[in-house]
Amino acid sequence: MRLRAAVCAVVVIVVADPACRRAPRKPRATGGLPVYRDPDRTAAERAADLIGRMTVSEKIAQTMTAAPAIPRLGVPAYEWWNEALHGVARAGRATVFPQAIALAATFDEALMRRVATVVSDEGRAKFNLAQARGIRSRYHGLTFFSPNVNIFRDPRWGRGHETFGEDPLLTARMGVAFITGMQGDDPHYLKTVATAKHFAVHSGPEADRHVFDAHVSAHDLADTYLPHFEATVREGRVASVMAAYNRVGGEAAVASQTLLADTLRARWGFNGYVVGDCGAVADVYQSHKIVATAAEAAALSLRAGTDLDCGRAYASLNEALVRGLIREADVDRAVMRLFTARFRLGMFDPPDRVPWSGLGAETVEAPEHLAMARDAAARSIVLLENRGALPIAASVRRLAVVGPTADDLPVLLANYNGTPSHPVKLLDGVRAAAAARGISVAYAAGSRLVETSDRAVASAVAAARDADVVIAVVGLDPRMEGEEGGRGMVMNRSGDKPDLELPAAQQRLLDAVIGAGRPVIVVLTGGSAVALGRFAERVAGLVAVWYPGAEGGRAVADVLFGDVNPAGRLPVTFYRSTADLPPFADYAMRGRTYRYFDGQTQYGFGYGLSYTTFRYSNAAASLDAFAAVTVDVDNTGGRAGDEVVQVYVMPRDAPAYAPRRWLVAFTRIALAAGERRTVRVPLAADALTLVDDIGARKPLTGVIDVAIGGRQPDRAGHYASDAHGVTLLLNLD
Repeated sequence: MRLRAAVCAVVVIVVADPACRRAPRKPRATGGLPVYRDPDRTAAERAADLIGRMTVSEKIAQTMTAAPAIPRLGVPAYEWWNEALHGVARAGRATVFPQAIALAATFDEALMRRVATVVSDEGRAKFNLAQARGIRSRYHGLTFFSPNVNIFRDPRWGRGHETFGEDPLLTARMGVAFITGMQGDDPHYLKTVATAKHFAVHSGPEADRHVFDAHVSAHDLADTYLPHFEATVREGRVASVMAAYNRVGGEAAVASQTLLADTLRARWGFNGYVVGDCGAVADVYQSHKIVATAAEAAALSLRAGTDLDCGRAYASLNEALVRGLIREADVDRAVMRLFTARFRLGMFDPPDRVPWSGLGAETVEAPEHLAMARDAAARSIVLLENRGALPIAASVRRLAVVGPTADDLPVLLANYNGTPSHPVKLLDGVRAAAAARGISVAYAAGSRLVETSDRAVASAVAAARDADVVIAVVGLDPRMEGEEGGRGMVMNRSGDKPDLELPAAQQRLLDAVIGAGRPVIVVLTGGSAVALGRFAERVAGLVAVWYPGAEGGRAVADVLFGDVNPAGRLPVTFYRSTADLPPFADYAMRGRTYRYFDGQTQYGFGYGLSYTTFRYSNAAASLDAFAAVTVDVDNTGGRAGDEVVQVYVMPRDAPAYAPRRWLVAFTRIALAAGERRTVRVPLAADALTLVDDIGARKPLTGVIDVAIGGRQPDRAGHYASDAHGVTLLLNLD
């Protein structure tokens, strides 16, 4: 010990190595165990005890996602970066659920929670298997960088399909459901860690995300960009939040005192850890040019509240400490949050103490998980047009399937996905369902995603002319929209879409097969709005199927052939054309999404048809402490079906900066043919409030319309008939 002290003294004089500033504290024992090894102590007590035994350099090394082992303390290496957007991702075999935007289209919180519970089951199982094999590499841990709860404010944003759509309430409800399913409800342990990302004001353009400064009004920040993050913290009790790449009002999000300290922790009471998006801390000096060095960027980020660097910039915290840019207490605070999470995950406890330690290989892609993936995909499908062609009639004997995404694997998987053992492509699902009914299927792609030829189109037309009904599978796939430079983005490195229109090659194909004179059912793939223009009126049927996951082919066939009655609703607005959109880089909400858009849409947020019909009546509102609306809903058709009851508030005299209308509640119900049910829908706590121009939320006054129906009302606030919904007039003065 004298030799160590002498060496340390010399080092301090020469290079001031922080590792030698304080020797590790001697172990304290409790019943023969160090406190950090005692599973009966709280996670915070254990983390504090462990940190007290670590050198400064050891602590700093733990602030980066590839955290090394500390053998002398029995701390194993841990990789914090793991993905589970719609299934455990990038870690081999897993159940691949529909992409997040598709899950949002279900408008079904309970389903979302069940899906996330399955994902976390498989996450735990894969972690157990990896631990048994000594695998501690990336994508084999329990801390998942999901969900993406950014608002899909502009349909050109390539990563929009990773989100839950354009509405703050829908995003909040689905985000909270995902988080609670991932983190579990055990009173002592976290099942996994979910991470709400990307905080905040982050939704493209992708190519500018490392340099962009998002300027937003106080109203837009409080009304659109933050409410759902607040819900993930206050209601979802999310254990982690990821700070975004961009700046917000001049501050780098990853080093923002306003976002991380003042808002996230002081106002909302967040007590988990913050991770910077991968490379975001380095961006503070390399791209944003806010400071000049890595040490300064690391210090600024750490002091603001970013605890974990997905990158290597925090290696410069040693230098920052020597230069006096941070204190050791700043490092301790971050490491305390990180190890508290690890203790809450049970990583240092006997397996028999941790509820999910017995999950193994049989959990991954279990039959019931695949069945849920199929059900979720079917429940996400949105019926947009039906001119008598759906469901496919029993009299149909010959089908033609055309289109570039019919026989496409990426269109099932989207991005941030696992690897399914037996994915069912859309063509394969249709073929199997048709064969079971004695229907023949001819297939001709007719085009690729963005190119075609006379020969290819001619083959598709020939198949169409020989069929009773044509199924045209067209749209986008994840090689056309996604993350900048993301995996598989071989066709569009920028990630963002240049426009909303269907690619010209596919328009040519649709024109040709419609011209063949047979009924054409369009199956639209993709994770964002597509402007279909004249085709919407020319087709016999139109369904949006998103990126439907490993069981997508079966789910799409279930809907097309009528085994499932579709009830999905659009979580985004389908605009008529790109010309309807404001400039992409403008973060002002005016003119964006259904809440602020004044023009005519092709299909509105919340829109979706059914194979049956519904009627609304006897609506009433209760505005006491437990505000809710009640309404009678009748299934007036001849078959069972789900209805998504949506409640919108529309002030008669809203100020110019405010939204025109907004969703305040929704619920998905199942009704048998002829069934009537009185449905009570609780309103969101802030349903009857308005965010003013300085960002303060105030009670609504004056006359408002409250619309209750299966879709949005018209621009005047009314429904065409009680088949669609009813509107209440309330005076709040």
